Parts: sequence; C-alpha cells; structure tokens
Amino acid sequence: MGAAAENAQETSGLPAAIGAYLLWGFLPLYLLLVREVPAFEFVGWRIIWTVPICLVLIALRRQWPQVKAAIADRQTLGWLFVSAALIGANWLTYIWAIQANYVYAASMGYYLNPMLNVLLGTVFLGEKLSRRQWVAVAIASASIASLLFGALSTLWISLSLAGTFGFYGLVRKQTPVGAVPGLTIESILLLLPSFAIVWWYASSPAGASFGKDAELSALIMLGGIVTAVPLLLFAIAARKLPYSTLGFIQFLAPTIVFFLGLTVFEEKLELAELGAFILIWIAIAIFVSDLFGKRSAPEET
Repeated sequence: MGAAAENAQETSGLPAAIGAYLLWGFLPLYLLLVREVPAFEFVGWRIIWTVPICLVLIALRRQWPQVKAAIADRQTLGWLFVSAALIGANWLTYIWAIQANYVYAASMGYYLNPMLNVLLGTVFLGEKLSRRQWVAVAIASASIASLLFGALSTLWISLSLAGTFGFYGLVRKQTPVGAVPGLTIESILLLLPSFAIVWWYASSPAGASFGKDAELSALIMLGGIVTAVPLLLFAIAARKLPYSTLGFIQFLAPTIVFFLGLTVFEEKLELAELGAFILIWIAIAIFVSDLFGKRSAPEET
C-alpha cells in the first residue's frame, strides 16, 4: 500500500476512533439518567437490548457465516464464554462505580488498562517491552501504590476494571472472531442470566425498572445502541488506524470521565488520587512517546 493510500485510510479511520472514544467517555452522563435502575438490573437490560442491535448489524454487514463458524467451533465458543463473563463483570463494576459516584476510580481503571495490556502481552504472548515501556509500567505501578495509601477503599474498582477489560482483550485477541460477531455471541450467552436477573427484580417488592414510565423505559432500551455503536466504530477504526494512533486516542475516554468527575459529578479529589493521576499521566506520556517513536523509526530492509 502506498503512502497516499495509507494516509487516506488513516483519515477515514480517525473519525470512527474519535467517535467511539467520545461515546465511551461521555457514557457516565447516560448512566446518570438511569441511575435509579440498580446496577445488576441495568446490566441485564443492557445485554437484552444489545442482542437485537447486534443482530441487525450482523445482518447489514452480512456476517452470519462468521457467527455460525464461531458457534460451531467448540474451542472458540468456550473462549467466548470466558470473554462474555469478563465483559459482563466489567460492565457491572463500571455501572456500579458511576452510580456510587466513584468516577475517578473508574477513570483510573481505564488509564491503567493500556499498561496492563502491555504486561499481559509480555506474560502470555511472549512480547518484549522496550526500556521506555518498562519505565511507564513502573510509574503506573507507583500510581497504584499512591492509591494504596490514600484511596484504598476504591482501588479495587480501578484494578477490577483494568483487569477484566485487559483479560477480555487478551481472550478476544486469541479468539478468531470479529468484533461485532463476537459481541453478538457474548450477548446471547449472557441472555439467559440477564432474563433471570430482570425477572428477579420484577418479582421483588421494588418491582422492575422497565415499564415504570415511558421515558425511563426508552432510556433503558437505548442501552443496546449505547453498547453496540461505539464498538462498531472501534472495529472500523481498528482496521484502518495504526496501533500507535489508536493507542493515543484511547486515552480520550478516561480523560473525559475524569473531568466529568470534577464537574458534573462534583466528586471530591483526594490528594492521593491527584498524585496517582499525575503519575499515570506521566506514564502515559512515556508510553505514547514510545509508540510514536516505534512508528516513526525507519523500517529495516
């Protein structure tokens, strides 16, 4: 592919990447609108309403053969069971954290995620870290140490979000199925427990949230679109953009979440949390400079 074609491909992929991470970054504002829905119940509804959106996308993209092939392969289906459990746990932790006003902890989780991905690649995929990447990981570890001393009660949120999403990415990287077909199968696998959860809430004294009023029900149904659309945009961007560019843009989402915590949610920023964020920002600067340094380095012939 020539330089002009590569530049054109990057240009077409950039809006999709920015769109995906903007939607993920502003997700807490949507969660604020459905805050009265318990986290467990909302995750159940989110999965239920994601399935039809995914099925429509699969039909439009003519990806039924990929879905059938993944379901027919026992090993692939087994790994999708694992990834479904991981993404379900990730969604539950994130939604609960936002509802409980632990926005900074949620933001920190996704700042830590790229560093964890690098470590997982080293441990499980045999990838090697550059000197700057090791420095970035060390500084990110120092940010966790800062939280240990001043924000221990919420550290589990950050580590859970980074861990579940990091291992989710690792599993999906090793599973031969596309983003949308994979999400479709994962959602279908989670469908039965999701129905059980919403049925339990419907049977409880509080009653189900869905159906209480038209506005709340519409917002709950919107969860399917909110889940599927950014993932589709990300899938488009991942095919067209270099890893270094995508790696840089991914920090847009936790940065937006951080500033939402300062402004909309008005969460108090503790000194230990501020120190941790400063350290993670330094680590990110080193991490991103390493990515772009590798990209700009001349290729060996």
